[in-house]
Amino acid sequence: MARKILRKNKAAGLPRKARRRTGRSTATGSLHASILGLLTAQGLPLTETEIALALHMGGGQLPALHTTLAQLLEEHKIEKKGKRFFPAAQAEHLRATLDLTSKGFGFAILEGEQPKGGKDIFIAPHHLNGASQGDAILVAVTGTARGRREGRVIQVLSRAVTQLCGLFTASGAGGYITPDDDRLPYTLLIRRGDDLAAGNGMAVVAEIIDYGSERQGPTGRIIEILGDARTVGVQIRMAIIQSALRETFPAEVEAEAARLVPVSECTEGRTDLRHLPHVTIDGETARDFDDAICVERKGDGFTLYVSIADVSHYVPTGSPIDREAYLRGTSVYLPDRVLPMLPERLSNDLCSLVPDQDRPAFTAILSFDAQGRRTGERYARSLIRSCRRFTYTTVNQLLFLNDPEVRTAHADLVPMLEQAKKLSALLKSCRTERGSLDFNIPEPQIALDGEQVASITLAERNQAHSLIEDCMLAANEAVAETLAKANKPVLYRIHERPDPTKLETFTDAAKALGLHLPQSEVNPAWFAQVIRQAHGSPAEYIVNNLLLRTMQQARYSPENTGHFGLAAAFYLHFTSPIRRYPDLVAHRVLQALLTGQTEHIPAPIPGEGKTLADAGLHLSQCERKAIDIERNVHSRCSALFLIDKIGETFGAIISGVTAFGLYLTLDESYISGMVPLTSMTDDYYLHDSRRYRLIGERSNKMYQLGDRVQVRLDHVDLQNKRLSFSLVPATAAKPLETNGV
Repeated sequence: MARKILRKNKAAGLPRKARRRTGRSTATGSLHASILGLLTAQGLPLTETEIALALHMGGGQLPALHTTLAQLLEEHKIEKKGKRFFPAAQAEHLRATLDLTSKGFGFAILEGEQPKGGKDIFIAPHHLNGASQGDAILVAVTGTARGRREGRVIQVLSRAVTQLCGLFTASGAGGYITPDDDRLPYTLLIRRGDDLAAGNGMAVVAEIIDYGSERQGPTGRIIEILGDARTVGVQIRMAIIQSALRETFPAEVEAEAARLVPVSECTEGRTDLRHLPHVTIDGETARDFDDAICVERKGDGFTLYVSIADVSHYVPTGSPIDREAYLRGTSVYLPDRVLPMLPERLSNDLCSLVPDQDRPAFTAILSFDAQGRRTGERYARSLIRSCRRFTYTTVNQLLFLNDPEVRTAHADLVPMLEQAKKLSALLKSCRTERGSLDFNIPEPQIALDGEQVASITLAERNQAHSLIEDCMLAANEAVAETLAKANKPVLYRIHERPDPTKLETFTDAAKALGLHLPQSEVNPAWFAQVIRQAHGSPAEYIVNNLLLRTMQQARYSPENTGHFGLAAAFYLHFTSPIRRYPDLVAHRVLQALLTGQTEHIPAPIPGEGKTLADAGLHLSQCERKAIDIERNVHSRCSALFLIDKIGETFGAIISGVTAFGLYLTLDESYISGMVPLTSMTDDYYLHDSRRYRLIGERSNKMYQLGDRVQVRLDHVDLQNKRLSFSLVPATAAKPLETNGV
């Protein structure tokens, strides 16, 4: 083999002196060049032995060869398959953001691409090149496997994590911090003098001084001591820091908000609607009221007034408040606090549609016929005066429970609310007819008692919630259609068709549950029929969750591709500008349309060179971050709530089946946890992935998706927010009754 290699070198035209000098050199730089030149000239992969023979290296030089090959691999100048080495392909370098998983591998989300299936690049742990969660990176695509691109990190452009929080472990030389985020695969060394005298086990915040290397971890210094990690306030602060959310407003933003002057009269260009009996309907704890409704009966039809706080009046594009609001993208609601998109002066005062106060609004005036079909729409910047601040509970008692005492207390508004109830029913019927989906996913509600979690229950949802949703959906659809037909660039709320692979997974799970799926085209109406069949049955929770996982994530985009879940050709967000930036964009664009502006129209988003496509991607990411931290906080509070309940027994439903155990959701609280397969010691269980079940090899005992079980809480891992249970042996799993669904 060596002779063949040498002949090929000769045939390649290498001068004899150059060949001899290459073979005899042991200097690191020369050996690098020699190996690269040899592999390039050969055109075929070579083993380490073949490389040594070709370069005429003696036994004493083999360690240097081994080390140099390892360095070239680490520098990604060569690659290895099996025992053979070959030159690395010259790949295009792409800018991306790294999203790490707790298992050590990650995905590169390319700039300018929506982070959806197929477009992110898989990065194996050994190809991270020192990059960490959220870093801006240059990535090279190295190939494709299982339909997904794979790559390696070429360079870290900027660090996303400059500070982190975690638990401090003291030692004689200082100590170290175990990051609270399991996507950060390292501990942070804290040298003596940089620890702020933190106690062992305390939750702390540290800044990273040196990111280290692949051989040595990073070092840092503690800048804040948070306190006891077993308290709610500390856990929520840790979640906020982990998500890099903005906790306070810059001084210039607060100063600008303080200078704002409230609208107190109906100026030119603003329609006076203070004579209409507008009302707000929100939850008991709501503090910002950005939407009010009023419904009038007009002949056989209805007129719906949806009046939304006119945030755009106070927040011009590009102002300090606007730039900060764009960066935040959305308000974030947590059990003990709100991180608002706008300063409190706006969100809880000037823009909040509080009762008995004149407030500037943007009103959609929508006409409907007796069947609930929209027959006309117009819009106005208005001045309104809310008559009443209703809660969902009160409206439900008044309209749907017909509580005589409540109806008497609000007798002046009962006629208007009765018309709203009738219109709501018609709107819902129209949406149902076209195939709009109506998911019923229980939302957990966390109640606190000081620094402890008092309870975790399901948030009450009644028909008053649905009434308001029907009105808001109608306004959002109307504004979207108006702007689309006028060819005005805006951010639509789009929802694409389900991923075919996920749909196949749902079909398998549905069959395992014993469901009878419609034999028709898979469209919104197909999904709606499945949801209706499951409604009210014990299978409802599982079916709704499985269907929701099948769906794509809704997002913001300047391209209107429709909303699959609502079966709507036109849809955007218009009704919550206090807490969502895309709604503010819609207000600005609609105002430009109403005033007939065609030239010198200010951009609806701040920043030089930013496009609506850029804004859509950014604001979708802000929304995803808000959802993630709300789930994160729920996991933390669940662990705190159960940490003193180890050994107690709970009823649960099996919500997932894998080869390594059962996922389950506790009854009443809907807290999620897992039964590891290692705890199921009464038999050897086989995983039937197609039917979502585990089967005992000897006993034939079966645990299947949807089964109800009794479980014992064994372990609470507060650090990783994981709950471990074991099956109570005295009770076997009870199959879920689907009632013929």
